[in-house]
Amino acid sequence: MTKYKIVWTTKFKKDLKLAKKQNKDLNKLDYVINILIQGKELDAKYQDHSLTGIYKEYRECHIDPDWFLIYKKDDDKIVIIMLRLGSHSNLFEKQKNY
Repeated sequence: MTKYKIVWTTKFKKDLKLAKKQNKDLNKLDYVINILIQGKELDAKYQDHSLTGIYKEYRECHIDPDWFLIYKKDDDKIVIIMLRLGSHSNLFEKQKNY
């Protein structure tokens, strides 16, 4: 049963297109998203944790060793905001605004 609705940011949509071009395993992403929208916690292997800095209101999980999902769970609005998707260097070394 779905507990949360998903909000896709424009940047996330661009990141997803890039992931498709890079032949990332989108089934892994779908699995993680399905766990999140059900309101369940991710297994420890995904290393789900809160972030700091410009992403301080967001969480990050590891879909693969260098493929990350940045998201925010809003319990008041019952939504999960999918902010970014990508490698560590794409997401954190540039530190551009989203």
